[in-house]
Amino acid sequence: MKTTIRNLSFEKLNWVAKTLKVISHPVRLEILEILETEEPIDVSTIRSRIGEEVEQSMLSHHLTKMKDNGILKSYKKGKYIYYSIADRRVLKVFDCLGGCDAY
Repeated sequence: MKTTIRNLSFEKLNWVAKTLKVISHPVRLEILEILETEEPIDVSTIRSRIGEEVEQSMLSHHLTKMKDNGILKSYKKGKYIYYSIADRRVLKVFDCLGGCDAY
């Protein structure tokens, strides 16, 4: 097994790279912040928390992208689709960003 200078395995680096690629959009990060403290939430509630500047179709695109890549999970109840975080390890990115002094 190959490791880096910081002793991170290739598998971990691969997971981090894939995850960062999927969530690297301000709307997706905001969705994760919303779901971090309150889940599951239906699409309409997510949209109202984000704001009206994000169109429903674009919000659906972001949710689908994260779901297809294992970041989110969903279930349907009646006519509503509810989302929650499938892999809570993704929230560690906020811890890393909070400790980052590069910005």
